[in-house]
Amino acid sequence: MTSTRASLLALVLLPASLLLAQNAAPTASTYDPLKTFAPLTLPGAVNVYRSSNGAPGPQYWQNRADYELHATIATDTKTLTGTEVITYTNNSPDTLTSLWLNLEQNIYRKDARAAAFSAGSRRRPQTPGVITNTDGYILESVEIQPVGREKSPAVKAVTVVSDTRLQIQLPESLALAHSEKIRVLIHYHYTIPGTFGGRTSWAAYKQGDIYDLAQWYPRMCVYDDLHGWDTQPYLANEFYLEYGHFDYFVTVPANMIVSGSGELVNPNEVLTKTELERLAKARESDKTVMIRTADDVNHDLASPPSGTKTWHFVMDPTRDAAFTASTTFLWDAARMNIPAGAGKPAHTALAQSVYPAEVAGPEAWGRSTEFLKDSVEHFSQRWYPYPWPNAISVCGPTSGMEYPGVVFDGPDEVGKVLFWITAHEIGHTWFPMIVGSNERRDAWIDEGFNTFIDTLESDDFEGGVYGPKRDGEYAPDGGYPADEIAKVIADPEAPVLLTRADAIREKYRHPVTYFKSAFGLTLLREDILGPERFDHAFRKFVADWAYKHPSPSDFFRAMESEGGEDLSWFWRGWYFNNWQLDMAVTDAEFVDGDPAKGVKVTVTNYGQLVLPATLRIALEGGNHVDVRIPVETWMQQSSHIFTIPTPARAVSATIDPDHNIPDSDRSNNMQTLSK
Repeated sequence: MTSTRASLLALVLLPASLLLAQNAAPTASTYDPLKTFAPLTLPGAVNVYRSSNGAPGPQYWQNRADYELHATIATDTKTLTGTEVITYTNNSPDTLTSLWLNLEQNIYRKDARAAAFSAGSRRRPQTPGVITNTDGYILESVEIQPVGREKSPAVKAVTVVSDTRLQIQLPESLALAHSEKIRVLIHYHYTIPGTFGGRTSWAAYKQGDIYDLAQWYPRMCVYDDLHGWDTQPYLANEFYLEYGHFDYFVTVPANMIVSGSGELVNPNEVLTKTELERLAKARESDKTVMIRTADDVNHDLASPPSGTKTWHFVMDPTRDAAFTASTTFLWDAARMNIPAGAGKPAHTALAQSVYPAEVAGPEAWGRSTEFLKDSVEHFSQRWYPYPWPNAISVCGPTSGMEYPGVVFDGPDEVGKVLFWITAHEIGHTWFPMIVGSNERRDAWIDEGFNTFIDTLESDDFEGGVYGPKRDGEYAPDGGYPADEIAKVIADPEAPVLLTRADAIREKYRHPVTYFKSAFGLTLLREDILGPERFDHAFRKFVADWAYKHPSPSDFFRAMESEGGEDLSWFWRGWYFNNWQLDMAVTDAEFVDGDPAKGVKVTVTNYGQLVLPATLRIALEGGNHVDVRIPVETWMQQSSHIFTIPTPARAVSATIDPDHNIPDSDRSNNMQTLSK
């Protein structure tokens, strides 16, 4: 330990009362301590469903939706025809007199609410001369049938279609009491949208069409203890869904490959002997193994098999399922090594990628599986084990979109961009596929939390070859993240993090929902709690809410309780408001005019946001002494004098020299001491 570090240690261990004892003269600061440190009442009172420690309460409940799905794709008409059986279980204490389902395909109708929604949404823009609408879901029949009542036939349901929602009004005799189940049987079809589909689409590639199928069946809305039926219309943001068991069948022309969420349970019926052998090899290999090569694709295109094949998948537990289908796919895979946890021993799973031949190559999609494997393994080690047997990355027309066990990305991503987007999309496994937050209300939880864990993966992959993460989601200008987010916070039009997702304009979607949310966790981990406390608390939050529905208040309470800090000042400044931080060194002088006695440094807080900060005293000879300024410094005052002994003559004093915190005015951060 050097003398400089020893001096730093001694200062850090000084009693807080000594640090707070000396007040500077009043300044022009408008900072109000009573505003920053006022009591904070979080939305949603603590009750038997949600505990004060941020975990599910002793009587937490959650309804369940199990699905059996049958889909057929007609490639000539670009139509998906489906049959759906939902077994819905009411675990709530309430008697349900109706059921609500999402009909997201209705967003493509001309009269959809989203057609008048100007948010720069994930719908593709209108193209002159190109049809960018469909008729949405055509519901051929909707029936309901009670479960557990002898000889109760299915009956025609009384339904109301409201934009992207379907209400099933239950007759009094079929009202769903606590612990009862009901089946919903739906026959439907819809036209698969082209690239205007945004989150689901089809498009032509050199050797065939690719279909990325999502939101492909009517999906149960969530009924929870916070809002009852949560029926926000689909305006092209994201989703809030119930968990259950999925059993689904996809029928396509026999020359197509289907890759989907969950486990393929009939591989012997749909794969060739060679493909089965290569898959078996991939399950034992940490290196990528080709399952379907370019030669295989060319052979199949030259001599296409006739008829159809039905691909059968199962997944449990999950809130959704998506799949892709194409004649043009190359297919590769490698083993993923998943650590023990969540009640399971260490085990393996399979990372897979499917992509057209024109994007193959060692700097393009040929590395997709490698990126996927590394991300899943590191996320599993840090936070929570990957829960499913497969993780699949798809190259197709739907770019930058995630579903349980499947991610859709585009053909233009290569190199570090492909790594970043692969890590981000598969990172959504943890938020919101495992931690099932409400994306339609609180997109900052799934997008921001995922972006945060991505920053650590960028540092981990091959020793940080693609790090630090600097992309459209996090510090897009490539500089200090703290300085870049300070500009976002200073924008008077920027929404606060707790803004409803649909109300955030596209201009601010990435800067606020992704970047500010992620950087908030960076501040919590690196500057407020420290990695040891943060990581433990964050892991507990993930485990507590795995396959459940946390609210923002649950997160706030969880981090306070397990992190061991009252963080109300941070929640209020960072999440409830866009308060700015501006700390300044307003004076620096030698104690009694004698450099040997150390320095007195006056630090003033001008902004309403407070954060822990580092005060660095630079010394002659190149060494320095760092003093940690706790947030308690500002509980009763806006300015404070720090008296700091130094082992050598001090030459300057600087607040936040490493640009760790979002100081809005760095011109006042340093004072030079006179000779």
